[in-house]
Amino acid sequence: MTARPGRGPLDVLVVYVPVGDTDAVLQALFDAGAGAVGDYRDCAFVTRGTGQFRPLEGANPTTGAVGELERVAENRVEVVLDRGLRADVVAALRAAHPYEEPAFHVVESADTDRA
Repeated sequence: MTARPGRGPLDVLVVYVPVGDTDAVLQALFDAGAGAVGDYRDCAFVTRGTGQFRPLEGANPTTGAVGELERVAENRVEVVLDRGLRADVVAALRAAHPYEEPAFHVVESADTDRA
């Protein structure tokens, strides 16, 4: 039997994306292989909130101005991915995300099949 995506060791990627850019970032993540859970594809959890940041000297912000506190309507996007795809998925995230420095984290998921 051939292993299918979403059946091996998994990571969870969490990223904060401006609301208007969420669909494009999700599509890039899906195209890189994220969001596969067993026999399902394009799986994600998305919730809305407010992100904030203050660009420092040397920054080239997509929105806001250097030295000024900026608040943006953002979505928190969570997707799972096969651990072996981590580098490709993070590269796709960085290429598709509109921010110079996207805020994200990757968490290794526990292996519950052997628990």
